[in-house]
Amino acid sequence: MANPNRRTIKSRAALAGHPLHPLMVHFPVAALMALVACDLGYWYTEDPFWLRVGLWLAGIGALGGWFASIAGTIDLVSVGQIRRLITGWSHAIVAVVMLSLASLNWLIRFTDPDLVLPWGIAVSVVTAGLVALAGWLGGQLVYEHAVGVEVEE
Repeated sequence: MANPNRRTIKSRAALAGHPLHPLMVHFPVAALMALVACDLGYWYTEDPFWLRVGLWLAGIGALGGWFASIAGTIDLVSVGQIRRLITGWSHAIVAVVMLSLASLNWLIRFTDPDLVLPWGIAVSVVTAGLVALAGWLGGQLVYEHAVGVEVEE
């Protein structure tokens, strides 16, 4: 439930007042979610094309996610109002676990593509679940705690 007495919590990692973290997460999220579909395509067809696409999606998802996490970490540690929110810490912890798995997934694909079935697809599915959870927690930060948005008073 939204808090009617909430106040804006400004982001420190911002450009012209616009928070960077929400801007930066879209491509990594899309890549990590598309990776599940890519893995299913490989499982169904065994076409090596899907292995190459999966390698790129895993890399973009992991590397892009780590870059986005820099802006999120700046806000978490430098803004006391965010630092005091359990939701903020929960979002950060889930994101670190998710990005660690995404990095492992990229490493599996880079070093031994034969492990994509079954390990790569399993890690992709778990990672996608964590992406969804991190997104839900991020949504709570924005919509329930007004992190990075202007609230009319």
